[in-house]
Amino acid sequence: MKSILLIDDDGSLHSLLAAPLKEADWTVLHANGGEEGIRAGAESKPDIIVCELLLPRVNGYQVCRSLQARRDGMPQCKIIVAGSSSDPADRSNALKAGADGYLVKPFRPADFFKLLGEIGASTTCFNAARAKAPAKADGGGAPVEFIESMVYLIGRPPTVRFWGVRGSLPMPGPSTLHYGGNTSCLEVRADGEIIILDAGTGIRQLGRKLTQEFKDTPIHVTLLISHTHWDHIQGFPFFIPAYSPKNKVRILGHDGATKGLSTVLARQMESPYFPISMQQMPSHLRVEEIKDLEFKVGAVTVKATFLNHPGICMGYRLETSGGSVCYLPDNEPNSRLRPSPGAGPGQSCENLSSAQEQDEKLIDFIRDADVLVMDSQYDATEYRTQAGWGHGCVDDVVALAVVANVRKLFLFHHDPDHDDAHVKRMADWAAELAVMHGATLEVQAAREGVEVVLAPKPA
Repeated sequence: MKSILLIDDDGSLHSLLAAPLKEADWTVLHANGGEEGIRAGAESKPDIIVCELLLPRVNGYQVCRSLQARRDGMPQCKIIVAGSSSDPADRSNALKAGADGYLVKPFRPADFFKLLGEIGASTTCFNAARAKAPAKADGGGAPVEFIESMVYLIGRPPTVRFWGVRGSLPMPGPSTLHYGGNTSCLEVRADGEIIILDAGTGIRQLGRKLTQEFKDTPIHVTLLISHTHWDHIQGFPFFIPAYSPKNKVRILGHDGATKGLSTVLARQMESPYFPISMQQMPSHLRVEEIKDLEFKVGAVTVKATFLNHPGICMGYRLETSGGSVCYLPDNEPNSRLRPSPGAGPGQSCENLSSAQEQDEKLIDFIRDADVLVMDSQYDATEYRTQAGWGHGCVDDVVALAVVANVRKLFLFHHDPDHDDAHVKRMADWAAELAVMHGATLEVQAAREGVEVVLAPKPA
């Protein structure tokens, strides 16, 4: 009797496939999450493994890579990754990680069995032996314990400052002077912590400001990386505090689509791209991959969620003493994407239902946020030709913010082709939309240098 291992964290794969598989005389095994799935796969050596891509602690890419290392012990096994995105990059990354097939959710049992037939006779469990990934680069400096807070910051009201607001690539020049041309970077100061959101080119100016402000006082920062697309990490080699041995830089993010977070950050600093390697940075530098979707940075509670963007992209919610800050830098609302072109009536309804379910999860994540910073790259006209690119339409973003009862919305990830006048028109339209919805939502376009002070909540 053939066996199959289903790996998810919500029972969705098991609910969909268990019954038809048992009817076909398969032994059905189930694992809750990636870590349990890796153990179960190594122990049971099933014929087929179906793994959800977006798992909170160990994602589907990591599961594939881990099981690939055990391919000699399970040569007949086939791995299928199930993801919500139809972006070709997600399928390609899954195959590179060791999967034999990729299914876009929602799918039907018939789709699964069709793919099973396609891969069963022509592929082995792992497509090919691949070179080992280089050892993770944790940066220079000896391991240290991070001090929870800096006395200098305690007692001050939480603030959010924009250092980079542009998407895709930097756009300096006279046409972007008002809103700014640097790529993604925010600074949150709250409850004794300095938390940096992404390391686009805006982090260079932030680093200079911190160095001037603290002078000889050690700087302790936590950098949260949403994902490793270049516009979110390209400024890190120019972050001045990372070049002083008295400073401590802790970097947190999810494992990347093909390589670990440390490896991706280090490789952009390798020769011939950069003269100084990450290992040579003299600060106490620590890189950690996020395993749990809720954790603490000092007294600040951080919650994370997966966003609809090619690869593995995270959004963050920071709960501070003065209110909540949600940062969703690259995201495309799901409902506008479905139903898929060419799908039959039944499949279209299923697709739309699944998309709405994903958007409901996002609404719950941002609900009642005091500040929401969200990808709003396209206007409605542009979105018609760029749907599926992983970025938001301003109309959809406003609607989500209104439904979620957000207090302040900052349009973010400005398109590199949008000059100041275009960004202002989008912000004006977004504010008008909020009024049309009858909401009290405040809407602005994110602008470099703007600081938002979060008022402490009344006792």
